[in-house]
Amino acid sequence: MVAPLQPDPEKLAAIRAALPATGAGIYLNTGTSGPLPAATVRAMRELEDWEERVGRADPAGWDAFLERMDECRGVLAALLSAGPESIALTHSTTDGMNIATWGVDWRPGDRALTTNAEHPGLLGPLVAVRDRAGVALDIVDVEGGGDPALIQERIAAAMTPRTRLVSLSHVLWTTGAVLPVVEIGRIARERGVWYAVDAAQSAGAILVDAEAIGADFIAFPGQKWLLGPEGTGALWASPRAVAEALPVTAGWLSFATLDAHARGDRWPDARRFEATNYHKPSTVGLARSVGWLEMHVGLAWAFERAGRIARATAARLAAVPGVTLVTPQERMATLVSFRVQGWTPLELREELSRRVFAITRTVAAVDALRISVGFFNSEDELERFAEAVAELARHTPATLPRRPALVMLPSDAAPGA
Repeated sequence: MVAPLQPDPEKLAAIRAALPATGAGIYLNTGTSGPLPAATVRAMRELEDWEERVGRADPAGWDAFLERMDECRGVLAALLSAGPESIALTHSTTDGMNIATWGVDWRPGDRALTTNAEHPGLLGPLVAVRDRAGVALDIVDVEGGGDPALIQERIAAAMTPRTRLVSLSHVLWTTGAVLPVVEIGRIARERGVWYAVDAAQSAGAILVDAEAIGADFIAFPGQKWLLGPEGTGALWASPRAVAEALPVTAGWLSFATLDAHARGDRWPDARRFEATNYHKPSTVGLARSVGWLEMHVGLAWAFERAGRIARATAARLAAVPGVTLVTPQERMATLVSFRVQGWTPLELREELSRRVFAITRTVAAVDALRISVGFFNSEDELERFAEAVAELARHTPATLPRRPALVMLPSDAAPGA
């Protein structure tokens, strides 16, 4: 059982026991998908079993699910120090960024502004707006996110009277740099520009205070740092966005509130941006994962620990001869991207997987290997990972001493298979 006031060694052991996937290797790819808590899997299976036995058409079951959706919005709102009325459930960060981007009442000749280090989930909607609505797309070079003052200066200089939207990431998925989103938000508000933030690599990893950022929209996923199931996410919408932004989709909720809006009343809340047909077990699973993080792990503890050991790992790797750190150590969150002389990122990923069972990913955009350091990682496994990197840095793929490959067999494999 994980308890907030446990001593750190006991708490870490309890957390890792509650996240079974942490025992399958050195789990360093939460920036893609985090490990599922066992409690989340149980909650999802219970609902799946109920649906199998009873079916999915019972009105009472639907009413109960509406309450679970409210519960999910509530725990997600608490994550951002916001109210439940500001949260819309989505299916991904990309889903949320589409809502934010198309929420602007675009006119030919308008302009959108972003950076040259963004994820396709953010860039895709902007390109679609450019191509379909005749909007110009301005792209600012942020040089990997290392100099916040320079980034602010360049973004401010790139804004024109026709700029309608600034759209960028809180934490860059490539280098792991933290962008100065609060300061950029201040500039956007001063100029009356819509502001959308992709929090895919920050929500659940570091503190995200929606009001302090000052955005109109903040989109984030459920499966990464929130340790929820795939196909889940959320969108935080400011009061201005709830009242004025255009919905991308219209469904039963939009119809239900149409009469009130026609009378001149404000839209009730961020649910006006929701679509429909949410997978019930996944929605319940997301609520359970976030609730587990908030009530059992403790967000403050998780943020402090993850940030501390991520910085220590970055410093450890940077000190290895032959290793080039891509992540700016002074502006980092929990992602660490690096290169090793003589190795391609793919070669690194495969060799580290064989040697220490490290689960990592490559980022072609910066030609680097990326690791995601979570609060559940242990100092011991991070040191083993760093030692393995140091060993590879002393060799090339051609000179590295070979080790026999280990094959993991399923537990039900036949004897002698």
